[in-house]
Amino acid sequence: MKSLKLIGLAFGASLALSTAAFAQDTTIAVAGPMTGGESAFGRQMKNGAEQAVTDLNAAGGLLGKKLALDVEDDACDPKQARSVAEKIGSAKIPFVAGHYCSSSSIPASEAYADGNVLQITPASTNPLFTERNLWNVARVCGRDDQQGTVAGDYIAKAFKGKNIAILNDKTTYGKGLADETKKALNKAGVTEKMYESYNKGDKDFNAIVSRLKRDNIDLVYVGGYHQEAGLILRQMRDQGLQTVLMAGDAMADKEFASITGPAGAGTLFTFGPDPRNKPTAKTIVEAFKAKNIDPEGYTLYTYAAVQVWSQAAKKVGTTDPMKVMAAIKAGSWDTVIGTLEFDAKGDIKQLDYVVYKWDDKGNYAEINPKGS
Repeated sequence: MKSLKLIGLAFGASLALSTAAFAQDTTIAVAGPMTGGESAFGRQMKNGAEQAVTDLNAAGGLLGKKLALDVEDDACDPKQARSVAEKIGSAKIPFVAGHYCSSSSIPASEAYADGNVLQITPASTNPLFTERNLWNVARVCGRDDQQGTVAGDYIAKAFKGKNIAILNDKTTYGKGLADETKKALNKAGVTEKMYESYNKGDKDFNAIVSRLKRDNIDLVYVGGYHQEAGLILRQMRDQGLQTVLMAGDAMADKEFASITGPAGAGTLFTFGPDPRNKPTAKTIVEAFKAKNIDPEGYTLYTYAAVQVWSQAAKKVGTTDPMKVMAAIKAGSWDTVIGTLEFDAKGDIKQLDYVVYKWDDKGNYAEINPKGS
């Protein structure tokens, strides 16, 4: 009886120790659209964060502790994003990699600032995110005013003398990107023949397609997300319209090709140079492929966001968000997408958008500036 009691006490002590050890983990978060129309990008972010945490823990953790990952879903809804941010702040989680949609990142960032949470977005490109003098925000991607310039300059050169239309989905991201592209086009001496908006979530674009057909549009630029862009393309082809479609970085997922099929061939979009092809990503890409995961789109950007935070925390010897952010803005960080440095606003100093083209097999590749 005594030995059983001792075993019970020993087991209890062991359980208490393991529970205490678990409680000592440092929890970080990833937040994005795990459900809804943009869930493909939520999966990219989740995959990137999970692999980063796995690799950090395999290397011994951070500051003597293992990392745990909290995955939160905002469904690209601004109100839900703010609720997620308040929840993360209440849990005293020091860092979040998120969000995807700019319309989520912007309201969430204010709640994160109040809750003492450092936020690095891998994907939100609207300039306003870093233009409000918040202490806690940074991004490892570019901005729409930079992306729009690349798109506008490309269209002005590759489609000189052609009829151009610009569409937007009225979202923070979509309208912001469409407006920046329009600004760059107009600066290059090109006036669009049509500027129209639609609602995110729309399915029927036949009225817009009829206008594109009537105005003999050669290229339509879509400021919006991949689902609606895919439907616009399909409905153009259904009406016999061979107009080229171009859009932004929200096209960087093969789900676009699953919507369009071979009809998506020739579609253009802007995105950073493919991080999967960078020497700094070789080992990590192989780790993803061993799990049958294609680390496309913002997968490696999310991995990089976790890297920047963890390296800065290690350098200052604490996860205190304000101290870590000060270090991030003062330092240079080696990541899977290359060496990154940040300005006082939290934007990266290294920037390079390029143009991609989809083929009829559901793949995309970078094209040269002349469009060949």
